[in-house]
Amino acid sequence: MLELQPPHAARRIALHACCAPCTTAIAECLLHNGIRPTIFFFNPNIHPEQEYRLRKRECKHYAERLGLDFVDADYDHQAWRAAIAGLEEQPERRARCLRCFEVRLLGTAQFAAKQGLGVFATTLAASRWKRIEQVQQAGLLAQQQVAGTTFWAQNWRKGGLQARREQLIEELGIYNQNYCGCEFSQHPQPNPDKADKQGRPTSEWHQSKTD
Repeated sequence: MLELQPPHAARRIALHACCAPCTTAIAECLLHNGIRPTIFFFNPNIHPEQEYRLRKRECKHYAERLGLDFVDADYDHQAWRAAIAGLEEQPERRARCLRCFEVRLLGTAQFAAKQGLGVFATTLAASRWKRIEQVQQAGLLAQQQVAGTTFWAQNWRKGGLQARREQLIEELGIYNQNYCGCEFSQHPQPNPDKADKQGRPTSEWHQSKTD
């Protein structure tokens, strides 16, 4: 399994979790390396609320399975909408997503500081739908804004974690959503796993499964 080197040799960290699927292999890998994460579920972007509650429940169940502390932040989608106002028409992986990451990782850094956890990380960097550069930019900005915190800019897509993620999802029957979370990500978006002959992403319709 991937050998990790956390900042300041931290043994406890705050881990912002966007969903259970992205949390699975990361949390397992952290524990394997002797690092205990506190799972912080702060995702006011998720819409509708039914979807939010479903993702939260799945993530909480997985955290409990590993014996990890799970903290549920308040769900305030209207506050999130106010934070990204003016960016609603931006395509995925652009300015709206960056602002969304900034909101969620600032909240994570503030939580980490309050709990005395100097290092924070996020499972957002595991998603193939997101730009790692944007996640890292938002994390470093949060680090600058909250004294005494350090953002761990780990690339969670390497070291076999993607394959382990898929294995755990299947083995444990974890709900695996097919859109990022907000209402704007439910529109047709480029699929990074598919491309035309020129290597450009093709479009695929992503819509919530809330059954």
